[in-house]
Amino acid sequence: MSRPELQAPPEIYYGDSEAIKYTNNTRIQQIQAEMTYRALELLNLPPDEPAFLLDIGCGSGLSGEILDEEGYLWTGVDIAPSMLEVALEREVEGDLFLQDIGQGFGFRPGSFDGAISPRPSSISVIQWLLNAETSHPTSSPPHRLTRFFTALHSALRNPSRAVLQFYPTSDDQVQLITSIAQKAGFGGGVVVDYPNSNKARKVYLCLFVGGGGAAQVPQGLDGEAAEEAGARAKFEKRRQREVRKERSGKKKAAKGKEWILKKKDLYRRRGKEDVPRDSKYTGRKRKTVF
Repeated sequence: MSRPELQAPPEIYYGDSEAIKYTNNTRIQQIQAEMTYRALELLNLPPDEPAFLLDIGCGSGLSGEILDEEGYLWTGVDIAPSMLEVALEREVEGDLFLQDIGQGFGFRPGSFDGAISPRPSSISVIQWLLNAETSHPTSSPPHRLTRFFTALHSALRNPSRAVLQFYPTSDDQVQLITSIAQKAGFGGGVVVDYPNSNKARKVYLCLFVGGGGAAQVPQGLDGEAAEEAGARAKFEKRRQREVRKERSGKKKAAKGKEWILKKKDLYRRRGKEDVPRDSKYTGRKRKTVF
């Protein structure tokens, strides 16, 4: 089967039906959880301290829910409107932004204490940047990667880390990505978990802003590590809690004004027409008429 990035741009590939299918796939949920826990481990954040994280390619908020449970505040960016709409429907806690990361970010310098991008499917956000959609120079992979890494470096505080999982197709891709990241000011390098396993092998780009160099790049996992088993156990407990909630038949809380305003803003950015204007009555509970 052809790789997703060769089939269509991400905002088209992840349409309405694909976004729902992706989000509801239990296998994807499990892998997403394991990779998010691993990304947090590689971030090496100070224990028991609050942190504000950037989730790059946040999709429908699967990784964001893990960040919530681990006690972090987060903001997510994604280029696929359908994925963000599913995230809104699921009422994730993070702030969501529709953004092409190949054009950079609009965040203030030093806004985030770290960044992650753990993606469970066969494509990562970095690899979408490796495919030019037009012949214009600004659409070339080196240009888009440069814009992304430069903006990411600026958005992170000093010192901090970014952990980006990806699926390289060749050593040349790894060299291109790491060299551009270094030119943008990052230190760090590539971490490979389970390098001798075709199924379990995972590749992470662990980048540093200040406070260290390539010698401090973490070691990859090897064999059936306790960390992976622990991540699976956490996911299973989380899934069991969700099943119990569904069986209990508890009604979800009514969607408030903030949720409604976020969804209307997303619709406007998607170009939808006839979105009702905001007013003092937006989200106000209607009186029951007998």
